[in-house]
Amino acid sequence: MSANILMRKMMSEHAGFDAALATLLDRRMIEDEKLNKVVSGILADVRRRGDEAVLNYTRKFDKRDVSNMSQLEVSKAQMQAALDKLTIVQRDALLKAAERIRQYHQRQLQPSWQYEEADGSVYGQLFIPLERAGLYVPGGKANYPSSVLMNAIPARVAGVGEVIAVVPTPYGQDAGGAGRLIFAAAAVAGVDRLFTIGGAQAIAALAFGTQTIPRVDKITGPGNVYVAAAKKQVFGEVGIDMVAGPSELTIVCDGKTDPDWIAMDLFSQAEHDEQAQSILISTDRAFLDAVQNSINQLLPRMSREAIIRASLNERGALIFAADKDEALRICNLIAPEHLELSVDDPQSWLPGVRHAGAIFMGRHTPEALGDYCAGPCHVLPTSGTARFFSPLGVYDFQKRSSIINCSPAGAATLAPVAETLALNEHLQAHALSAAWRIPGRHTPGKA
Repeated sequence: MSANILMRKMMSEHAGFDAALATLLDRRMIEDEKLNKVVSGILADVRRRGDEAVLNYTRKFDKRDVSNMSQLEVSKAQMQAALDKLTIVQRDALLKAAERIRQYHQRQLQPSWQYEEADGSVYGQLFIPLERAGLYVPGGKANYPSSVLMNAIPARVAGVGEVIAVVPTPYGQDAGGAGRLIFAAAAVAGVDRLFTIGGAQAIAALAFGTQTIPRVDKITGPGNVYVAAAKKQVFGEVGIDMVAGPSELTIVCDGKTDPDWIAMDLFSQAEHDEQAQSILISTDRAFLDAVQNSINQLLPRMSREAIIRASLNERGALIFAADKDEALRICNLIAPEHLELSVDDPQSWLPGVRHAGAIFMGRHTPEALGDYCAGPCHVLPTSGTARFFSPLGVYDFQKRSSIINCSPAGAATLAPVAETLALNEHLQAHALSAAWRIPGRHTPGKA
């Protein structure tokens, strides 16, 4: 049996707690100058050389012997064939998850709207789906068909015209093995084109377009630090959903949940990546010890033990909070991607939560259910960005245009207001453009 983990324990009443917590969270995501320089070079190269550069980076980074882009594209027939080859259990799970995700996101659809004022003027908002979306599906350390569903289905519900997906190797290159579920998920979710490329070069191809890969309007989906840096750098050329960092889970527990359950919930986040972060906050000191004991008992059974161990050792914490208010204060400082409220009456805690990507309520709602099939999208803000970002959804794949239709009477009412404000800004043409809509104010040929 491997040596036990002794997770970092923190007491919120200790002096310096907030500073220590900030150090643990370490929110500097993609500030590495060397990394950003490498990414900038890749982006510029793909913009300049297109397919040739993509092939070169695929050979260099993924160690794949490819000579043309057709070797990197998965056809719709291949996607469907992968779906057809699944076991009944696998296919049923994909279809059930997809249907739940679709049903949830259909409730997010917002219709265009207009209203008419008494003078006959009409105002409103027009919702327009994006023409083309690019979906990045992570695949460097694990196989994530669920991410295909979570990105593509909201796009389809929104009415996006064309959905382009990319997935890196090793899972993107093997239609007969590990890649089969990803290809099958693409068929279920309605992906139009799928390319087995990843990294900054994939983001560049989606953002700028190549001879083979069409330019998209928006890129969504998480990836590694190179993907995050690339998304940040191409923002403005295209839209992005958010800049994602390592995955995070914060659990608040009152001490009444089975400690083995909580330990496994912490593992479920830690097994993603060594940089993933799992934090438990409890108002029961003895419970923190019980969970520590469960961690040491259960960890040797985990297939990804080494990754979990590294994550919990370097990034995890067990935090004692004196009471409910203090627990909520700490939660809001963390602003976690995932928040589990494993407490009595979690609904009573909800008003105190200010920042969280997704909130899992009660003892029977582990974050893992949200990852796969609860319905809400699992693409969530990380690294404290839940303070200002929201989960990916239908609204991310729609644009909104304002509708303004002034009647003659409406224009005459608004024009004096606009004229006054324009003159105060020393914008004469603005003022006259408005004022000339007032009957009797415009003499042709005279300003």
